[in-house]
Amino acid sequence: MIKLYTDAATKGNPGPTGLGALVVAHQQQFQLHQSAGVLSNHAGEFAAAQFGFAYLLDHFAPTEAVYFYTDSRLLADALQKNYAKHFAPELAALQRQMAQFNLVISQWIPEKQNHGAHHLATQALHEALAVH
Repeated sequence: MIKLYTDAATKGNPGPTGLGALVVAHQQQFQLHQSAGVLSNHAGEFAAAQFGFAYLLDHFAPTEAVYFYTDSRLLADALQKNYAKHFAPELAALQRQMAQFNLVISQWIPEKQNHGAHHLATQALHEALAVH
C-alpha cells in the first residue's frame, strides 16, 4: 500500500508555483518537490498530483494499492465526478496516470492533515523565487 499526499504553493494567481509530493510506502517516506513555472493555484494542484503519480509510476509496481490525498476541493471533486470544466486536459492526464494502477482511492483531506506535502511545495516555491 502506498500513500501519496500532494500540494501546490503559488505566489500570486497565477504566479510562480512549487509542487510537493509526500510518498509513504513500505515503512519509508519519500519527499519530493520541484518548481512548476507559472501556474494558477488550481492548475498547480493538478500538476502536483501528476508530479506525484509520475514518481509512483517510475518507482512502484502497478499492482500496488494507492491512497491519494489532496487538500484541493476542486481536484478531489473533479476526480469524484470525472469532470473538471476548466481543467479537462489536466484531469484526463492525471486519470491516465492513475489508471495504470490496479487500485487508486482518492480522498480530500483538510489542509492541517497535509502539512508534509504543503511544506515540500512551499520549499519548492521558495527555491524558485530565490533563482529569480
